[in-house]
Amino acid sequence: MSTRDGDDAAARNARLERFEGAFWERHANPKSGWSRVLLGLFVPVALYRRDWRLLAVVAVGLGINPIFFARPDPETENWMTRGVRAERWWLDGGDGTFGLDWPNVLNTANVPLYGYALYAAYKRRPIRAAVTYGLSMACKFAWIEAIARRYDRRDGGV
Repeated sequence: MSTRDGDDAAARNARLERFEGAFWERHANPKSGWSRVLLGLFVPVALYRRDWRLLAVVAVGLGINPIFFARPDPETENWMTRGVRAERWWLDGGDGTFGLDWPNVLNTANVPLYGYALYAAYKRRPIRAAVTYGLSMACKFAWIEAIARRYDRRDGGV
């Protein structure tokens, strides 16, 4: 590999790190986080209705959501911002999101619950879809709260 190739790779890595940092910072805006939660409600709705355009719009919306919001004030202290910052800290620490250890078991439980909610929506079983979707979100929010508490305690904090 030539020096130029190494320089190009380093420049690409630097750009990727800046993009990733900006993504996380913008996602920490509570408007981004909560609008993604609301937008996510339309995934089972689209499946229930078999509205593939709606599903595509929701998927794109979920993917690009953070670019529409500014970085939050560094002093912002609300639950969603704290949760997103904790998630980034958690992942940067190599802790992952799935497993049988606490609190990752909550996110692991989230997967089959969410999968069943989508299946139930597609099969047009609205009660089952709503209940399992609600349980899935409860697991997700409980996971976020658990890692946020650890984030708050890092380095001898609160």
